[in-house]
Amino acid sequence: MNRIAALLLLSLIALPAGAREPGRDAQPDPPPPLPEGVELAALITDSRLSEISGLALSRRHPDIFWMHNDSHDANALYGVDVQGRIRATLQLPVPNIDWEDISSFEHAGRSWLLVADTGDNGGIRTELALHLLPEPGTLADHDIAAEVVRTIRFRWPDGARDCEAVAVDVQHGAIYLIGKKRTPPDLFRLPLWPEENQPPDTLHEAERIGTLAGIVQPTAEDLARSPVYGRYRSQITAADVSADGRYFAVMSYLHIYLWPRHRDGWGAALAQPPQQRDLPWMAQAEAMGFDAEGRALWLSSERLPAPLIRMDLSVQP
Repeated sequence: MNRIAALLLLSLIALPAGAREPGRDAQPDPPPPLPEGVELAALITDSRLSEISGLALSRRHPDIFWMHNDSHDANALYGVDVQGRIRATLQLPVPNIDWEDISSFEHAGRSWLLVADTGDNGGIRTELALHLLPEPGTLADHDIAAEVVRTIRFRWPDGARDCEAVAVDVQHGAIYLIGKKRTPPDLFRLPLWPEENQPPDTLHEAERIGTLAGIVQPTAEDLARSPVYGRYRSQITAADVSADGRYFAVMSYLHIYLWPRHRDGWGAALAQPPQQRDLPWMAQAEAMGFDAEGRALWLSSERLPAPLIRMDLSVQP
């Protein structure tokens, strides 16, 4: 990335949140440097990715991320390189009602993608969907055949809710889902590979297994400064489990939270106080995933130009 583009991006993502809110006339302070261990890799400007809502590292193609847009956009996944350029487009044979997250994992010698159609801003959906498909072997534009995609249909056990954070723990054959708007956020589980003898249109019920501890809630000052948006900033927008199964990460609009695996499972782990890291300011941080080694997180935002950011987890906050 050239110096001009880097300076432009820093001016977009590094401003304090209050400096960019409508109705504030004061001139913002100069943008602070990115935190130690946080690296700006690219600036995504392609209009096809106008509302990035999910990000997952490819398990087959080095330095490629699979990304998608939010609700009622193209039913497409985009392969994006570390320079922020689209290198491939996958057209899926399922609608994008409200795609909110994506996971990548390896199972039985194959690389897989899971697309979570779990968004529900209005709290009205009685059925949601998780779409599983093998990752293509070539980095090119593909129309994915309907018979290749396997859909897990499910509902919540206690009524509709919005969910933007979904993670796969392939070692334990489980999918984890986190509610967005309830306090504290609730944690649910579904089987990654439901029983083979079940009809494909079986409607599964997500199992509630606990809540997330340590999620910072807005202060009275936050709410006074921004009554509309202040309450949203603590909500969970993305999740991932590292490929080695050792760590669970979630993201809010302001923070990253990390938990190590617990011998009693992720329900017990996420009930413990997490390690917390501040995000650099982004317009709407909703896409996050681990790198292949679990040593760093990659982050992006729903607003163009969208930063592609690497957060080194070996650097202590």
